Amino acid sequence: MTTSDKKIFAILFFSIFVSVTGVGIVVPLLPVYAYELGASGLYIGLVFGAFSLSRTFFLPYFGRLSDKKGRKPLIVAGLLAYALISIGFILSKNVETLIIMRFIQGISSAMLIPVIQAYVGDITPEGSEGMSMGMFNMSMFFGLSLGPLAGGVINEHFSLNTSFLCMGILAFLGFSLCLFLLPPTKSERAVSRKKEVASWKKLLRDKDLSGLFFFRFAYAACVGVVWGFLPVLADSEFHLSSSYIGILVMLGVFISGVMQTPMGYMADRFSKRIMILIGGFIMAFAISLFNWADGFGDLFIANVLIGIGGGIAMPALMALAVLKGNTTKAMGSVMGIITMAHSSGMLTGSLVAGLMMDMFQLRHAFSFGSLIMILGTGLFFFYTSHRKEKIAQ
Repeated sequence: MTTSDKKIFAILFFSIFVSVTGVGIVVPLLPVYAYELGASGLYIGLVFGAFSLSRTFFLPYFGRLSDKKGRKPLIVAGLLAYALISIGFILSKNVETLIIMRFIQGISSAMLIPVIQAYVGDITPEGSEGMSMGMFNMSMFFGLSLGPLAGGVINEHFSLNTSFLCMGILAFLGFSLCLFLLPPTKSERAVSRKKEVASWKKLLRDKDLSGLFFFRFAYAACVGVVWGFLPVLADSEFHLSSSYIGILVMLGVFISGVMQTPMGYMADRFSKRIMILIGGFIMAFAISLFNWADGFGDLFIANVLIGIGGGIAMPALMALAVLKGNTTKAMGSVMGIITMAHSSGMLTGSLVAGLMMDMFQLRHAFSFGSLIMILGTGLFFFYTSHRKEKIAQ
């Protein structure tokens, strides 16, 4: 990267870190909060699913818009919206309002995450896709791991509203950094190159992109199950405190974050496809372990393995997404599709797991997660079986 590109990377890295940390603060608190308000398993699923639902609808639009109009305007608007939404959470007094605020927050996220990833893809040198995306993913994984831990501590020593306020302050800090420090939109490569962007028809027929979509969908469905129902399992069956719940939610994400850079380095030098398959099977095994958990120690081990699986697979998957974005000249659109897979996976995982909790029992939600991870890994294998990788020496 040039000196200018390194500056852009640092700004985006820190901005997304503080913003995702703020969002992560409320992650372990929302399921238990909704449960205390009398929400059923389905409503708990909706608290998480509303975010993913709105994001799923708006991601393709904002990804394509950033390819044509530039990345900075959407990034700045999304961060500002994140900051303002924290006020809405503070004013929410029932589950229905909570669901509405999460729906609006999902729209803001659609303006933010895939567009920032596309910006990073734009400035990534050829042959360093895994390393670059691994380093950037580290900002999100660390933010999502630090946030739940901080959220549990803040809630215990202060209040839930204090947690929401911290989320808003951190998002506003990210907004300020991007508003004043990112280069003007006219200097972005997405705008200055003025090349024809690949059509939606071409992108949707791409086999490699289909394989990436299905794997990311399954991975996110597992995350939706764990984030939505691990706190309920830990609280209702093991009576763990919010701090311990925060540690559990944080653990898998933190381990994945630690592994992002070294696994990104490996992805540039070894088979990205094999790394994704290995990570997928580890994830499927790990989430099945929740069925036999008998205490904090068992939950701890399962989350460690989930972190390892995601840490191996995600840098390689995002490196393939950057390569596809470069070849199609539609980086924002590709990142929008990949993030749409994540959102729809989170939605499916949380809703189906909620229904299984209501119809059967809570632990069956984790059996569903394991099954869908096996299916997603199999579909990735099928759709990418034709590809021959160029591996950097």
